[in-house]
Amino acid sequence: MNKNYYAVLMAGGVGSRFWPVSTSSNPKQFHDMLGTGKTLIQKTFDRLNKFIPTENILILTNERYNDLVLEQLPKVKQDQVVLEPAMRNTAPCILYASLKIQKMNPNAVMIVAPSDHWIEDETAFEKDVITCFDKCEKENALCTLGIKPTFPNTGFGYIEFEKESDENLKKVSQFREKPDYETAKEFLAQGNFLWNAGIFMWSVETIVEAFKKYQPSQYELFGKGISSYNTEDERAFIQENYAKAENISIDYAILEQSKSIYTLPATFDWNDLGTWGALYDKLDKDEEENAVVNAKVLLENAKGNMIRSPKGKIVVVDGLEDYIIVDKEEVLLIYPKDKQQDIKKVLNQVKDKFGDQFA
Repeated sequence: MNKNYYAVLMAGGVGSRFWPVSTSSNPKQFHDMLGTGKTLIQKTFDRLNKFIPTENILILTNERYNDLVLEQLPKVKQDQVVLEPAMRNTAPCILYASLKIQKMNPNAVMIVAPSDHWIEDETAFEKDVITCFDKCEKENALCTLGIKPTFPNTGFGYIEFEKESDENLKKVSQFREKPDYETAKEFLAQGNFLWNAGIFMWSVETIVEAFKKYQPSQYELFGKGISSYNTEDERAFIQENYAKAENISIDYAILEQSKSIYTLPATFDWNDLGTWGALYDKLDKDEEENAVVNAKVLLENAKGNMIRSPKGKIVVVDGLEDYIIVDKEEVLLIYPKDKQQDIKKVLNQVKDKFGDQFA
């Protein structure tokens, strides 16, 4: 395996649209959402570990998930778990992890990847990442994997690339915010737009230089800690300084400003598993289009439902169509699939009425 290859797994999110399974104390990346026998973070770690040395994979997460990470990823040592003491979006934690890696290996190239995505063809994923790594080793490029859109999705940001790009890797002209439906249809019609999957590759040298140039105050804040990184003094420095960082995403902080960004249209199937409906799309269905995880079911006049329960629980459904039915200890959710984007709102109502322990 190439000793210069590194990965940063982003595992700090709460995944509130997967409530009640995903809660702030045990988010979706630590659950076996697909019923495969492995949690999403375990699947992501294994996928990267095929071509990135075990010790070169860092897990970026919130302090409260430290024990979950170590429990679910037994190959990972404590010093590979990079803990955020405060929620400050993606730019500060990526800079922090990049400076740690640069200190370990100035020649490193790295991938930043979410820990909760579904990717079936792992060989194609590896090939795409290495294509980007090769470019990043040769030049000061920031690379991203773009997903060919299959429908006008309004829930993703888009990457617009230059139409003249003959190469596999296409020059990015701009990143576009989540569009409305009509705009999304225009993007698809134009043909030079990809979904932004939030999977990035660059050399540590290039990303650190980009922070120096475009986010000098962020760089100055984290740069002061370089002597402490990867030593026993690191924790104290981060505890004292992390919360001072500006709350900003890597997209706004760096990618929208940089002139040397390339995108590779991914050759693998991808799903961000952002909602119960996205999970439903990926699961096998019965002849009535019901998707079932863990439950033993008796179904009558039931069509198009997403049903999940604790393992082996018997669930009887009669007369429901296109519903999300999720049973978890103290919470039972029975909710129309077409209102799945409102689950975040429902979660807040449950918190207000019954308390934070269910959220």
